[in-house]
Amino acid sequence: MSEKASSPGEADNTGNKPSVDRESIVVPAEMLTQAGWAPPTAPASPDAKTEQAPQVFASNQRKVPLSEAGYDEDPGGVGRLGVILGSVLAVLLVASGVTMYYVNKDDSKPTAKADSASASPSASAPTQAPVPPIKDSAKVLPTVAGDFGSKATITLPKDAPDGTFVVKELSAGSGAKVEKGNWVSVDYTAMDWQTGKEIPGSYGEQNGKPQLYQAGGGSLIPALDNAVEGHKAGSRLMVVAPPGAAFGAQGNTQLGIAGTDSLVFVLDIRQATAPGAVLSGDVTAPPADFPQVKDNGTKPAEITPVKGAADPTELKSHVLIQGKGRKIESGEKVLVQYTGALYKDGKKFDSSLDRGQAFTFTTGAGSVIEGWDKGIVGQNIGSRVELVIPASLGYKDQASESIPANSTLVFVVDILDAGVGGSDG
Repeated sequence: MSEKASSPGEADNTGNKPSVDRESIVVPAEMLTQAGWAPPTAPASPDAKTEQAPQVFASNQRKVPLSEAGYDEDPGGVGRLGVILGSVLAVLLVASGVTMYYVNKDDSKPTAKADSASASPSASAPTQAPVPPIKDSAKVLPTVAGDFGSKATITLPKDAPDGTFVVKELSAGSGAKVEKGNWVSVDYTAMDWQTGKEIPGSYGEQNGKPQLYQAGGGSLIPALDNAVEGHKAGSRLMVVAPPGAAFGAQGNTQLGIAGTDSLVFVLDIRQATAPGAVLSGDVTAPPADFPQVKDNGTKPAEITPVKGAADPTELKSHVLIQGKGRKIESGEKVLVQYTGALYKDGKKFDSSLDRGQAFTFTTGAGSVIEGWDKGIVGQNIGSRVELVIPASLGYKDQASESIPANSTLVFVVDILDAGVGGSDG
């Protein structure tokens, strides 16, 4: 989904503080303290109290009436994800990767995970300097050795950087071109030019995984967020990021990065996925005792129940399309398309395909029903999976709009991609 700079989910690169109310990426208070910042506050919009966050039926919390206009978490620009308030930055260390996120603050409503201490209403948020324009060269550049798909060797020159924001394609890929709003998974190697120290990346570390995010969404530092647009999956890029394209004048104390330091990244674009993408491939029909599935391309699948079948008491799964990617692990952010129907009659109650927007959630985080966590972990990226979820692993004895209490659910899920990502909800 493409958005303007002032729309939800994007940073205001002019440095002006936006005047709209935002949702939060929840970050522990001690992490903000280490970074040298207190949470900023945002002025509330006039209708902030009347807004309701739309829900997704895979979510384990049904707080408001059904709306199929958006998501319960951050689905890439759909919903009420915040515009960036200044340049408060946090580093979320997930597995071995370093996730570099701006932090948003929403004082209009509490969240279950929110820190109880809030910023003073008079506290002012720091401002982010404008992001420099991207160029493909500079007077002095590092050299890079190594091939796509492996940790890069970065050799820094003796000369200091000249402040240019450089994105240079070292090798071109043949995959899909990254457009603004596409989901991308990116592996990277990084160094601090001034100190010569290596910044933790996704290569060479135990259980290292690529970064998964939406290009141009404004949730990452520009060195990652803006650099990949216009390049194809399979490409290797060298990015030289001055402070304005990295952590700004405040730097990042947790990583030992000063406010005057330029960073060097080597980015490997693993995959680019359009928000409305679906899987294709050889289909293995489900067993006779499973609901049957008719593929409708970019429209929700048709799910036909088995007449007279008793509700199962345990989770059942069948791989309709076998993916060739690695297996999903607990704690990963996963990108999926899905259709959900009732087991008893096949009536559809929700589908991301109706919205044309893939859905993201973090496995093992409790943000989706238990049947999803159990059914998705261990599956391969690129797989289409049919899940038959008993009520005990779904909504149990709670009715949810068109879903009666004690309902067995059927989901057809396309696992599009996965990696290190931000906190959901």
